[in-house]
Amino acid sequence: METQYPKLIEPSKTRIGWIGIGIMGSAMVSHILAAGYSVTVYARDLRKTKDLQTKGGRTANSPKELAEMSDVVFTIVGNSNDVRSLLLGDDGVLSGLKPGGVTVDMTSSKPGLAREIYAEARRRDCWAVDAPVSGGDAGAREGKLTIFAGGDSEIVEWLAPVMKTMGIVRFMGGAGSGQSCKIGNQICVGSNMIGLAEGIVFAEKAGLDPVKWLEAVKDGAAGSAVMRLFGEMMAKRDYMATGFAEYMVKDLGMAAEAATAMPGTALNKQLFTGMVANGDGKLGFQGVVDVIRRLNGLS
Repeated sequence: METQYPKLIEPSKTRIGWIGIGIMGSAMVSHILAAGYSVTVYARDLRKTKDLQTKGGRTANSPKELAEMSDVVFTIVGNSNDVRSLLLGDDGVLSGLKPGGVTVDMTSSKPGLAREIYAEARRRDCWAVDAPVSGGDAGAREGKLTIFAGGDSEIVEWLAPVMKTMGIVRFMGGAGSGQSCKIGNQICVGSNMIGLAEGIVFAEKAGLDPVKWLEAVKDGAAGSAVMRLFGEMMAKRDYMATGFAEYMVKDLGMAAEAATAMPGTALNKQLFTGMVANGDGKLGFQGVVDVIRRLNGLS
């Protein structure tokens, strides 16, 4: 079957493939199913796809098989190594995608890898977009993610009907630009997290009620989206993951690999690494407040 691009995307005609049904992916693909698209899912453990199957999703036995059944394949997985294997491997997506097909990688990954995938896709007469997201599991559930897209502007515009089921699309430039934007985002989030954690611990050591302290400062210059989303969770020691701490270490590590002098980011990475080393890598970013508490002799 001939793939669709440049024909307009339509739920009744455009076949979507999806790889990655973890903390955010399952909610994101559910929005696509709800919009009426035909979706095929690949997962190493097919038992994890049962909920999506009840919503109309089909399954494939390999990334290659999924690509052969799809016009557009989305991936959102753990790290750059997973992305490389799933997209560029011998049984990967690009080995099965027909000419004119499109891959969209929503993993937070390396800009250089995004450019490599783009080059290989074009060699095969396909297209590739890097489109990592911000907004956590709440944004995924509510369809309110911010999607940072890199690649060809025409392809990103063509993808808009399906991408908008998941959130707002921000086109950033050529291949790799979406990933660079996400790394910059994480630099800011990590710094805000550490500042918030230190403010809360200072308030606690000063004998203040940290929740009252948050309420007092949130509308001034200290206030931020990070404070709104995570401040009370930090104060109440609620570390439920909207994004894993180990992923913050990964993202800040990619920033360090860019060979830019960012001493604050390097220090923040050390603090999140301490959280992972303590066995808390699967907790939410906000758990870094306990690293600051331990440094201050608080339990």
